[in-house]
Amino acid sequence: MAWTSVPRTFETRIFRQRNVVGVGIAKKVVDGRQTKEPCIVVFVERKLPKSELERKDLIPIRIETMKTDVVETGRIVALQARTVRVRPAPGGVSIGHFRITAGTLGVVVPRSGVRVILSNNHVLANSNDGRRGDAILQPGSYDGGTTADQIASLEDFVRIVFDGFLDRLLGLFGIVRPARNVVDAAVARPLRDADVSNDILEIGPVSGTTSATLDMPVRKSGRTTGLTQGRVTAIAATVRVSYGLTRVARFRDQIVVTALSQGGDSGSLVVDSGNRAVGLLFAGSSNTTILNPIASVASQLGLQF
Repeated sequence: MAWTSVPRTFETRIFRQRNVVGVGIAKKVVDGRQTKEPCIVVFVERKLPKSELERKDLIPIRIETMKTDVVETGRIVALQARTVRVRPAPGGVSIGHFRITAGTLGVVVPRSGVRVILSNNHVLANSNDGRRGDAILQPGSYDGGTTADQIASLEDFVRIVFDGFLDRLLGLFGIVRPARNVVDAAVARPLRDADVSNDILEIGPVSGTTSATLDMPVRKSGRTTGLTQGRVTAIAATVRVSYGLTRVARFRDQIVVTALSQGGDSGSLVVDSGNRAVGLLFAGSSNTTILNPIASVASQLGLQF
């Protein structure tokens, strides 16, 4: 008869063994296929060959009448909600200027020896309408953030040049002026250094920067869609981006990737497989995501990755 729980004596013993992170009742997997045979499954952080294990750390083939199975899970960590207040706040969680809804905290990075929060102008500076010293909330107001949740003050931003009357007039004659924007970026200074973390949720710390190349695999951690992956489909792109119903801005030298974001993911830092920063996510559509090159962001805001 199959067991419905793991014997307590075995459970106590198994957790003394190196690498074990869990134990339970499951169906045995053979050659990648699940069988109907019940077993005791032992979850390990990393599956090692027997030659690398001490005898005391070997999982027995059978516990009384039940066979065992060993499954590699990696380190098991508590999953954090991205739209709640988090202290210290990592990259990938909700944040925003007190007058906007919510975007994503990209990463905490040094600037002239001081750690600052990096995200988009339209997230931290209310699309040019913010002023230095304005309250930055974590979580953003859309996610319930109030003045009691202020985590930082707006420190600096790169102004977005929106198309104006002259651009629209010239457009009637088929004349298009060169795009004048390169980044949608801003930084905020934490009220307390201990309130922010250098890590990005589900990614970890950033390891420098790199330039995008075609077909490069990338990933991001954002407020709305969490950890997602994609690949670079175009570089050196010029794009026309709508801000709300009436304002439009054109950006040059942008990175285009497969869709890995939705509204609220703006401000996410996009990294490569080695956790090197590639770009700052700021716009997208149903099948495309647009990034500012990280070198441009760092240069214009004086950041040291």
